[in-house]
Amino acid sequence: MQAEPIRQAYQAARAKGLRARDAAEHIGLSEGAALAAHLGRHEQPTRSVALRPDWLALLKALQACGPLLALTRNRSVVHEKTGVYEKLSAHNEVGLALGKEIDLRLFFKQWHAGLAVTELNADADKPASSSLQFFDRYGVAVHKIFLRDSSDRAAWNAVLEQWQDRQAAAPVFEPPAAIEPKGAEPTVDAAAFAQAWSEMSDVHQFFPLLREHGVERQHGLRLVEGRFTRRVAHASVRQTLMEAAFDNTPIMAFVGSSGCIQIHSGPIKRVEPLEMRGQLWLNVLDPGFNLHLREDHIGAVWVVEKPSSDGTITSLEVFDQHGELMALFFGARKPGQPELTAWRHLLEHLTGVEEGSLS
Repeated sequence: MQAEPIRQAYQAARAKGLRARDAAEHIGLSEGAALAAHLGRHEQPTRSVALRPDWLALLKALQACGPLLALTRNRSVVHEKTGVYEKLSAHNEVGLALGKEIDLRLFFKQWHAGLAVTELNADADKPASSSLQFFDRYGVAVHKIFLRDSSDRAAWNAVLEQWQDRQAAAPVFEPPAAIEPKGAEPTVDAAAFAQAWSEMSDVHQFFPLLREHGVERQHGLRLVEGRFTRRVAHASVRQTLMEAAFDNTPIMAFVGSSGCIQIHSGPIKRVEPLEMRGQLWLNVLDPGFNLHLREDHIGAVWVVEKPSSDGTITSLEVFDQHGELMALFFGARKPGQPELTAWRHLLEHLTGVEEGSLS
């Protein structure tokens, strides 16, 4: 398709109330490809400009802008956090943002292209939406950053001026990858895997453990089921978040894309389920932190215990119906501190999955 027909079709979908990702999928494109068609001069309300790909330096420059909205999502969960981009660093192609509010793990190898996106408001008296959006090679958003009313707009405009590349060609994306069914699980020495699990002294040893034994995440959980893991009902996610809010138990909420993991640490207050257009959403709607999770996408929920030098660390791990990780939840804690007793109590009384039940 030529750029102008893409722009017209995308704007028509947006005018129907579809969000950017859904509007792009509605016209058969990735979000990145739809926005890339909006480069250059045209009359549509969505405008985009390519960004120079020095991602770490660009993110560091944002500190001067003050509070911004960080957004990371996957197919089933959206994680939004407002704060300052600070304490950024990287080793090779793995970056960290360790600010008071903006807490990110950045996998720059997956960052294929970045766009500065402006969306004019239908009400001419209201300012346009302005954002920086980063995509993987399939045109799937790995991270987005939005200007807020409390941001320093002059500093933001200076960053846009410094980092945009108006001469760059529109980025090219590969066709979206189809979700392939999981293959047969490999034969694994379950006893050796369980023994290695029991010897962990840090939760960060978990991924090397999976790689060493050649298993994906849920396969690993099944291998130690009944000892370190147990399956619980799909409703456990809603129950846990609502009880954490009621009891004022601070949590950590991890949501990841292919190129970023975004983390909230602290209490949550307002938890609201919502059914909209046949979709079931579980929402956290707090000042500075929003979470939107598709409950109807849940395929499995696990309570997982990992040994560490600080004692047992317990998580609630949520997977979709394709076996992909949707979100992780922990009790809020710092390294060197034991797990919150209140968090552990929240998970202890979650009910298991009934025999024959899909939930």
